[in-house]
Amino acid sequence: MSVFVPEPAGTETSGGSWARSLRCSKTGKAGDLHRPQFLSPAGAPWLVDYDLDAAKGQELRERLPDRPWTLWRYRELLPVQDFEDRVDLGEGGTPLIRLRRLGGSLGAGETEVLMKEEGGNPTGSFKARGLSLAVNRARELGAPGVELPSAGNAALALTAYAAAAGLPSRVAMPEDTPGAVFAGCRAAGAEILTSPGTLVEAAGRLQEEDKGYWNLSTLKEPYRAEGKKTMGLELAEQLGWELPDWILYPTGGGTGIVGMQKAFAELRELGLLGESKARFVVVQMAGCAPLVRAFDQGLDHAPEWQDPHTEAWGLRVPKAIGDFLVLQALRQSGGRALAVAEERLAPLEARAMREEGLQIGPEGAACLAALEDLAAEGALRPGERVVVFQTGHPANYRPA
Repeated sequence: MSVFVPEPAGTETSGGSWARSLRCSKTGKAGDLHRPQFLSPAGAPWLVDYDLDAAKGQELRERLPDRPWTLWRYRELLPVQDFEDRVDLGEGGTPLIRLRRLGGSLGAGETEVLMKEEGGNPTGSFKARGLSLAVNRARELGAPGVELPSAGNAALALTAYAAAAGLPSRVAMPEDTPGAVFAGCRAAGAEILTSPGTLVEAAGRLQEEDKGYWNLSTLKEPYRAEGKKTMGLELAEQLGWELPDWILYPTGGGTGIVGMQKAFAELRELGLLGESKARFVVVQMAGCAPLVRAFDQGLDHAPEWQDPHTEAWGLRVPKAIGDFLVLQALRQSGGRALAVAEERLAPLEARAMREEGLQIGPEGAACLAALEDLAAEGALRPGERVVVFQTGHPANYRPA
């Protein structure tokens, strides 16, 4: 049985998906949108292509004011084919909060600092966006069940959406994942596998005990990036169809940067954005920073990080299959890649509560540390606008 948020009385519900095909992110070759797809024949992520033009952009602009503030307001730019039968837990539509004191105290006094607060999503993190789309498409395309390896938040999202979709689910996680995550997955009826090490080792458990479920790992199927791109669509709309000067984003697998870059390109095709670019800043931890190292060395791919260690679980990702796409987005946007020290996180979490009344997780604190570093080196100019992503609620990090 599908779960959905009803449209308010009197609002329009028309507008089918404009998705037309898949495209290999490495070769550009087309793929069939209506068949199950995972990696392309080139071993690269698939991306969804849409039929877009300025007339459709005007059509979308006219429809948006009457739509609920969830990611489904952008239904034409999402690949779900049966909109009315979608599984919908109210994901997306998160606030953009002005930091009135903290930005200044971190050194960005003449820069407007806004926080995109993703902790209010279903299951407490931005992972709800990507897994909503991935599970919806898996359900439409006939998946017998769904699974993935996870450092925590993705497991909570997968199991919740699978439960809502009536699909069995299985997750594999490092054994030191916070207890609250295990409890949430069990509550959703999921099967749980554990292993020592990181999610790389956890992924091996799924392969050892193959059940035929579809693996919805980051960028190993086409649709999580489509859910994550709605962060970019929302940012543009919330800022009056303008982009901020900087986007600071805590980066593990990098789906969010890939998705937002794609969102901005699609909005330009629709005539809703000009040519101005937001500079992406990849934020990783000093104990696991493969993308930062690759960016600094001018590499196109990021070699696997050996002996990763950080308690920002979402950033303990030693190897990303979409690394080349993230690095491309950084260079095309004139962006940066920064690694921050572990000991800076807890004090910044405390300051966010004390100075702004905001409960933030370690990934959000990592982005505040990166903001402080950019300000200290003089990278931020007076009058610029910075968006800092806070991606998960700290409750997800508690013991069971």
